[in-house]
Amino acid sequence: MNDDLRDPLLPPSRGPLSAAVTARLRGAGPLPHPADAAAADPYGDDLQLALYLCYELHYRGFAGVPPELEWDPELLRVRAALEERFRSALRADTPVHDSLDEALAALLVEPAEGTGVSHFLSAEGELWQLREYAAVRSLYHLKEADPHAWVLPRLRGRAKAAMAAVEYDEFGGGRAERVHAHLFAELMRDLDLDTTYGRYLDAAPAEMLAVVNLMSLSGLHRELRGALVGHFAEVEITSSPGSRRLAEAMRRTGAGPAAEFFYDEHVTADAVHEQVVRHEVIGGLLEEEPELAPDIAFGIDATEYLEERLGRRLLASWRAGRTCLRTPLALRGSSPSPQAPLEQQLSHTS
Repeated sequence: MNDDLRDPLLPPSRGPLSAAVTARLRGAGPLPHPADAAAADPYGDDLQLALYLCYELHYRGFAGVPPELEWDPELLRVRAALEERFRSALRADTPVHDSLDEALAALLVEPAEGTGVSHFLSAEGELWQLREYAAVRSLYHLKEADPHAWVLPRLRGRAKAAMAAVEYDEFGGGRAERVHAHLFAELMRDLDLDTTYGRYLDAAPAEMLAVVNLMSLSGLHRELRGALVGHFAEVEITSSPGSRRLAEAMRRTGAGPAAEFFYDEHVTADAVHEQVVRHEVIGGLLEEEPELAPDIAFGIDATEYLEERLGRRLLASWRAGRTCLRTPLALRGSSPSPQAPLEQQLSHTS
């Protein structure tokens, strides 16, 4: 097991908010005023990167950044302003089901004619698109299950026991070589990708940063424990059929045995997890705190909303024959045009 243990490097900024946060992490320059966050695009590159940088201090941190900045009061004040802008936008924009039962029922129905990313990759995706997908998803999968672990001390009884059981599986059931983050690193090696933690942060679009930021936001706030459980339910309930399609895509393109195994493993594991999460984690939480039902529904629906935004971004780029990344990968096999779209070139230089 040779997972990269180096601390990730700070990425280039994407605007004034992320530039100011980056400067603070490097020990120079003032932080942005909270009012600057209130005026920013809540889903844009600048705010999402600034928020991601603040959250990452609670994970692996960054090379050269003092660990004590994790609890720097001024940085936390800015983070709170960034969070408020993001949370307010999600509350306003997310189509929320009328009840938790309706939100869960929607997850259990697979449309006859699927149009999402996994459907596209299974039916017609090329190897270069699978590589890009893995690079984008590495922002989460190289720390898979870590954001969800924060909810454990916030739960009680059945919900805590069931959540811990699912997390135990995610972390390899006591075997380091079975930790899901390690299995994803093996998938990346099959695809000739760099397995360094955080390596593709600069390449990933804002839509992916928002997906990961929702997990961190929900995990770090006790008041959002219901939303994190809802997020986790959405991930586990929808994972098995999507993973089956992605495993088929890996086999069809000859991606490699580790690439196939990662998704085959999730087909099996998440089919079990789905039942445990629905009946024991959610059921146990509602038994203890029934008033959290709307928050669980919001976590499900907000996750769906952000995943759909990401899916639209990826598919629009791929169907146009161009990279979905801000910085294209080194080429392998068939490839998109090496010229990134103009808006990506401009955003990369901001």
